[in-house]
Amino acid sequence: MKQEYLNLILSIERLHRRFLDVIKSKLDRRGIDEINNVQTLILYNIGDSILTIGELTNRGYYLGSNVSYNLKKLVENGFVVQERSPHDKRSIKIKLSDKGKEICTTIDELFDDNLRKIGEFGINKEEVDQSLHVMKKLEVFWTDQVSTNF
Repeated sequence: MKQEYLNLILSIERLHRRFLDVIKSKLDRRGIDEINNVQTLILYNIGDSILTIGELTNRGYYLGSNVSYNLKKLVENGFVVQERSPHDKRSIKIKLSDKGKEICTTIDELFDDNLRKIGEFGINKEEVDQSLHVMKKLEVFWTDQVSTNF
């Protein structure tokens, strides 16, 4: 079981990287070059919400990325608007600009296209549900490993 467990861990990492490649490919086909795949996921995780940077970080997992740096770039390129909270000047709230919402629409189209094609590829809802169930169990297990003394 050890080899299968290690293969599963490596597969999770590869899947995430491959998914980022899928996003990059979609951006390239649309001629969108002022945003990268990780920044696109950040936008998608903001969605229609108004969040703090901490809340955003807790929503997503941005492999090998610095959320603050990427957020700075998203603001500079007009994808995200940031505003200081009127009640707490230390707190900065972020939300998507219209330009950021357009990118989310593009990625939503990618997800819809993937959902249509995934069935043709031979993956059904039950398999997706089972995979998600295992991933959630692993997340709980690994969280427990971090919080307990070995």
